[in-house]
Amino acid sequence: MGERGEDLRRFLEPERIGVLRVLPGIVAGGLAAAVLVGMFLLRPIGEERPDLSLIGINARVYEAVVDDVTGAPCQANSDLQCVEIGFRLTQGPDAGSVFPMTYVVSETSPSFSVGERVVLNYQEGVDLEFRYAYADRQRRPVLLWLGVLFAVVVVMLGRMRGLAALVGLAASIVVLLQFVIPAILDGRNPLLVAVVGSAVIAYLALYAAHGFTRMTTVALLGTLAALALTALLSWLVVGVAHFSGLTADEAFIITIAGHFDLSGLILAGIVLGALGAIDDITVTQASTVWELHALRPDLGRGALVRSGMKVGRDHVASTVNTLLLAYAGAAMPLLLFFVLADQSIGTVLNSEIVAVEVVRTLVGSIGLVSAVPLTTWLAAVFASEEFGGGGSGPARQPSTSS
Repeated sequence: MGERGEDLRRFLEPERIGVLRVLPGIVAGGLAAAVLVGMFLLRPIGEERPDLSLIGINARVYEAVVDDVTGAPCQANSDLQCVEIGFRLTQGPDAGSVFPMTYVVSETSPSFSVGERVVLNYQEGVDLEFRYAYADRQRRPVLLWLGVLFAVVVVMLGRMRGLAALVGLAASIVVLLQFVIPAILDGRNPLLVAVVGSAVIAYLALYAAHGFTRMTTVALLGTLAALALTALLSWLVVGVAHFSGLTADEAFIITIAGHFDLSGLILAGIVLGALGAIDDITVTQASTVWELHALRPDLGRGALVRSGMKVGRDHVASTVNTLLLAYAGAAMPLLLFFVLADQSIGTVLNSEIVAVEVVRTLVGSIGLVSAVPLTTWLAAVFASEEFGGGGSGPARQPSTSS
């Protein structure tokens, strides 16, 4: 029986390895089909949206140039100093015309210099003197050149891989603008929309940047598993914490404009915010394990997992700190306000506006940490089967094709 059993094992071994070689692709394909179904069910259908112009939010802005700056005492109160700015429009129905605006000089009033480019809000159907109002500086040229510099640096370093990563970035922006945001505005469940949208972004970004390889598929599976855990945990924690979502001026505006699930928007933000860090660490773990097995085909799964986890622990330690500092940097004015208010750390953490960021950081970090063992184990299983049947066979040439 022992000899026959060994013969049967040898006969079935190629079949077992063949199934394992295609299993990641089968699972990824099945999940892709589920994601496409989710996109169809949650797709935006173009429902009529509220007109924010009714509450003073203008959609039409035009560029202008500061044509003149004149300082003088204010007419209403000579004790105050005023400045009159002449804005010459370069766009819109009144292009070429100069519109004067007067400001009281203070620490919070904007300061201008001749030739500076700005944008003005345009209000249609009102008297000429009230038709335009200062909106903001014109920053598009700076953003455009910074974007070009970023693209050049990425392509110079990454070459074709960098160019592919930029394509994945562009695809991610399209998904956000054409699916995630419109679907939430149409009243779809924000958490479900974020999960489906994040999955679509993961497919597009990972395969665009790293190619259709088995290693990429394993990283994708690890990413999706960690995202599912992040979504579940965030749903539980946000529900228990009873977040209202009314922590920013924009939240009040959208509640005035229509009914939105603000706590659901917090959940969506947590999931989308965690995706970038998660797919970074899953690709790193999968690539590390693949390279280890390519260099040492004699290593078994256990050794691959242990070696991969050593790299993963270092990566997690630095990435968790990065998440914390990113959120702290974005909330710096708020943190300064709490310090000036002389409130205790417990009071500060208990306030919703800070507690939301704490939850975002901790839940995202838990999802990030969970991605390490998940991806490392998956990569060890499928890399060992691909290269040498678990490390017991002869060395083979690496092959990462899907």
